[in-house]
Amino acid sequence: MKFSFKQVMGASALAGVLCTFTLGSALAQSATMEMNPQNSDNAQATQMMVDDDIVVFGDLQLSGAFTRAMPPRAVTGGGFLTIVNNGDQDDRLVSITSSVTEHVELHIMSMDGEVMKMQSQPDGFIIPAGETTELKPGGKHIMFINVETPFTKGDDVKVTLHFERAGDVEMTLRVLEIGAKGMMPMGMDHSNMGGSMQSGSD
Repeated sequence: MKFSFKQVMGASALAGVLCTFTLGSALAQSATMEMNPQNSDNAQATQMMVDDDIVVFGDLQLSGAFTRAMPPRAVTGGGFLTIVNNGDQDDRLVSITSSVTEHVELHIMSMDGEVMKMQSQPDGFIIPAGETTELKPGGKHIMFINVETPFTKGDDVKVTLHFERAGDVEMTLRVLEIGAKGMMPMGMDHSNMGGSMQSGSD
């Protein structure tokens, strides 16, 4: 079979156009994946950075996560951290899970006369846009309940924080000494928690 010069040149030009189109499509798809990291298998890696005890996850910056060592017979412990929302929309810390216990709650302390009470927050904590939210002793905090093995100074407690908008992020709480950054206030009332507990920190 013979081909004319014009046919050969036409076929070559068509092949060049197809090659250019294919390459352009590949580059466009690559650019789209970079602009939308959720479409990539490495989305989690591009969305989260860890620098010592600072975690940047989407618009949220989490830092200073710690818990406190618990007395030998204690069954509850508190967890604390700072959350900065650098975005323009509110988020919500919905809940927290951990391998150290199946029962983890979000709590807040408040004064009732001269007695400090601790109340569960089943709806979680609002993380306002452009603001810093502190989970700290004497205020908002994480509550580990029915802990089988009391926390020991120097250990780490791994948790997963579940945010309404940002999603899930894993963190490690460093176990500091008993009473670190503030002792448990005297006169605390645990009566609304359905039974007495021995607490190492809250």
